[in-house]
Amino acid sequence: MFDRWGVWDVLPDSGRRRWSLEPFETVGPLRFGMRPHQVTRALGGIAHTPQALPQDRCGTVERECWQLGLTFYYGRGERLRGIAVDALKGPQVYADGTALVGRAPSELEQWVVGRSEIRDPFCELFYVGPGQPGSASLGVVICVQRAGDRLLTRPVLLSAEAMLAPVSSLPPDAWTTR
Repeated sequence: MFDRWGVWDVLPDSGRRRWSLEPFETVGPLRFGMRPHQVTRALGGIAHTPQALPQDRCGTVERECWQLGLTFYYGRGERLRGIAVDALKGPQVYADGTALVGRAPSELEQWVVGRSEIRDPFCELFYVGPGQPGSASLGVVICVQRAGDRLLTRPVLLSAEAMLAPVSSLPPDAWTTR
């Protein structure tokens, strides 16, 4: 989708980096628990900058890497606890062979619900905010982001520590529609 300023341009999958999710351990070259300088090194030297408010009430520091379409959330001790992947230009992240980024929210919600049917649905499936599904076994919440007049998936990937209390582990803006 295009507009005259390029704000809503959606990068096709062929133009994105391809990353795999190992729940609670790694996302592409990144490992949960890394410090900011280790994340920069893993991204090939591409730096990520702190947001204007360096720390929120839950002790999380938010840093953005606009160039790669990633937002990082660091917890106590500056350890990586969460990653939000931009729907328009972030890397394509695969979990169990399924692409999580830039998809129709209804398709991915059905996939998450389907996964819960072969697991304990009372432990696997949860919702954050206004109907954003999450998978407890993957450590993923499927948030959404605007692309013109459409909504696309913007997954938030969580460490095991953050999954203990997802909503309170990250700042409120991690869960909002963008």
